[in-house]
Amino acid sequence: MSLKTIFDLIRPAHEVPKTIWSSDTPLTLRPKPITFLFLVTGLWIFGTGEAIIIASGIGVSPWTVLAQGIGEQTGYTVGESTFIVSVLVLLMWIPLRETPGIGTILNVILIAMAIDVMAPFLPNPTKTGPALIQTIMGIMVVGIGSGFYLTANLGPGPRDGWMTGIQQRSGWPIGRVRIGIEIVVLSLGIVLGGTFGWGTIMFAIGIGPVVAMSLGVAGRWSV
Repeated sequence: MSLKTIFDLIRPAHEVPKTIWSSDTPLTLRPKPITFLFLVTGLWIFGTGEAIIIASGIGVSPWTVLAQGIGEQTGYTVGESTFIVSVLVLLMWIPLRETPGIGTILNVILIAMAIDVMAPFLPNPTKTGPALIQTIMGIMVVGIGSGFYLTANLGPGPRDGWMTGIQQRSGWPIGRVRIGIEIVVLSLGIVLGGTFGWGTIMFAIGIGPVVAMSLGVAGRWSV
């Protein structure tokens, strides 16, 4: 396989493609088996990627910083804290009149579960080099999981739905809304004792391009 072929394969997508496994309606209660499979697999992969980043010990995504902070104050695991955060964010959908789908509910459950289930099996590097490599791997895994579950089209995750709901009600640019949310969440997480480090910066810079490339690969099966 030539380099050109590889670059064409991972060319970033500009939007979420409609694939052969995508649901026609996000709010359906009876998705196709293949759609449900991609959703569940993607969410588990996403949670596994988060666990890989957490285990690296050099910083995590802003939302996981918040979950770690809550865990520091309450004694809950990161997975349990992630579940609590997701439920609280989902409640914030109510005044925004957003409607959750099957994917939204499973997002709350499976990502939190995957973090706690996979964490004991992951290495905890003590040197910076291996930790950086593990963080990069985790970001790539999160991106792949995102590509799976986003293309299933069975409803946005709690955080994405909250973001788009605020944008629709306020009229503010989506980028500004996203940045504002991330800053508030990260700041609160740090105050509560979450881990901020190189991994946090790497995630902020790398997750967008990796998700776009993952969606680009999925787009090869677009309809």
